[in-house]
Amino acid sequence: MPTAALFHIRDTRPDAPHYQDLLDELNAGAMTALRDAGWHAQLHAATEHPLDDLLGAARSADVVVILGGEDVDPRTYGTTDSRPDWTPYDTAADEAQLAIIRDTAAAGRPLLGICRGMQLVNVAFGGTLHQHIDGHRGSRSAPFVATEVRFDRPDPISTAGDHLCSHHQSVDRLGEGLDATARAADGTVEAVRHRELPVWAYQWHLEHRRSAARQLVPAMAALRASVRTGEASDRS
Repeated sequence: MPTAALFHIRDTRPDAPHYQDLLDELNAGAMTALRDAGWHAQLHAATEHPLDDLLGAARSADVVVILGGEDVDPRTYGTTDSRPDWTPYDTAADEAQLAIIRDTAAAGRPLLGICRGMQLVNVAFGGTLHQHIDGHRGSRSAPFVATEVRFDRPDPISTAGDHLCSHHQSVDRLGEGLDATARAADGTVEAVRHRELPVWAYQWHLEHRRSAARQLVPAMAALRASVRTGEASDRS
């Protein structure tokens, strides 16, 4: 049975309980789809366990997944806050998840980033982020936007249903070794892969309950298989 360690964050703002409800729903979609597909999957809250414990969980998994959540603190990529609307950062979660990404990548183990997870992957490799963009998230009551995505290389989920986005930040300068492998019509980077390492990331929510069985599960299976075949970057 393949194993997966999924790392998430909690939004503790008392004035925004709906956001945590959204994260819980996405996390549940991921866990249900993976377990139904025969994975042994475990969720780990990035700020609720010692870093050594988190790294241990990541090192024992066949695939590490960094899930979505709040904006990444721009200090992690060397700049200041320029967003039109301020929300708090979770710097402890940023630090923990960046440490997990760097440790996993250094060991050459499979890593998948989703939404915030993709942004953190880019930052971990020295990239930067656009701190605010329009058109890639909906309203509070309907937060997901079906985004048309153009793939620049073969991908196991290129035709697997809608690409459901809900984000207002995105990749700006790509991190070292990363290639953009899919973009939205407005040029927004929607997927990246490392040229040599088994590191894949997607901006849209593969783990959404409408998408997880058709997108998250095959993406993780393909990523894990790429390591066994020595084709992690799939540069064909």
